[in-house]
Amino acid sequence: MRALNIVVTTADAERLRGALMLAAAQAALGGAATLFLQLDAVALLRAPIAAPRDPAHRAAGLPDLATLLDEALALGVTLIACQSGLALCGMTTADLPDRVGTGGPVGFLQATDDQARLLFA
Repeated sequence: MRALNIVVTTADAERLRGALMLAAAQAALGGAATLFLQLDAVALLRAPIAAPRDPAHRAAGLPDLATLLDEALALGVTLIACQSGLALCGMTTADLPDRVGTGGPVGFLQATDDQARLLFA
């Protein structure tokens, strides 16, 4: 199965939710999945992790954003927070959830295999 790499480019919680759902599905099927949160998107990882539509998702029997993040990480999804994004959002690595790494776009792209699917959210 080809690897799935998703770049989340904005601080839109619903885009992150969609990216996490796709990545978790990929991992559940046995494939590799990586999310790179670029610039402003890093702010979505600030504690407490929550999204405006979390109540609607919970009411529909779906996980909230924090639970979805935990589930994706437990499935082996790799999450990378942009180092420049951390600075932009006034955060440090200590502010990130456990199991979330840091890196830059060059490193992310270098690690992206030519056969991998690359999506933007």
